[in-house]
Amino acid sequence: MLDATQYLIGSEPYYRPLADEVRLFEAAYAARLPVMLKGPTGTGKSRFVEYMAWRLGRPLVTVACNEDMTASDLVGRYLLDANGTRWQDGPLTTAARIGAICYLDEVVEARQDTTVVIHPLTDHRRSLPLDKKGELVKAHPDFLLVISYNPGYQNLMKDLKQSTKQRFGALDFDYPPAAVEAEIVAHEAGVGREVADKLVQIAHRTRNLKGHGLDEGLSTRLLVYAGSLIAKGIDPVAACRMTLVRPITDDADMRDTLDAAVATYF
Repeated sequence: MLDATQYLIGSEPYYRPLADEVRLFEAAYAARLPVMLKGPTGTGKSRFVEYMAWRLGRPLVTVACNEDMTASDLVGRYLLDANGTRWQDGPLTTAARIGAICYLDEVVEARQDTTVVIHPLTDHRRSLPLDKKGELVKAHPDFLLVISYNPGYQNLMKDLKQSTKQRFGALDFDYPPAAVEAEIVAHEAGVGREVADKLVQIAHRTRNLKGHGLDEGLSTRLLVYAGSLIAKGIDPVAACRMTLVRPITDDADMRDTLDAAVATYF
């Protein structure tokens, strides 16, 4: 018997709503409408799913998708043990059985022939065929599928098929307004508002460089990392270089530009 309690979120995750995404997600869950979260990395998509799972009192099964992930990694496979072979459910199958929210993070990283296995769970069938086992798993009434991806990184070779996209309702995520982002950074990193404001201003300068030397601007997540180091007594310039500059570029000129931006504020 599967124990759903191990997948429950124990305490309330911190999430700062930006618009009506909480109400919309609750309505989607009530209708069992699969949800797609779209937006840049580090803008709170995963935290939002955790918060909603806690708010709805549902177990959460999270899968970090990657290009090597096969359909068997999602649905399950036969394994050898001392007694012969046994079937091991994958995370998608587990979530469907126990009525969890199944969150496929960065779903476009998985191969398209892998993602099509979710289709029967996202329409009126709400079922998952286990072809290797010869079983049809009927999804628990409380099951919900949620996927996320960053449209800014996608190209023709890495995008969701229309046959997949049109099975979901979608919520857009973006960087919060400056005042709200500073509030989030101050809360999560444990720094004062003045430091949080400076970190957000640095982030805004890098986001203006997207497509002009940077693939992506600084995420709110990285600002929290920088603030966490500063809260531990690390010099702000050193903390910013480690968490805001070095991770996002190896280009020497761009590093100099970003280091100068840091020096402007600290």
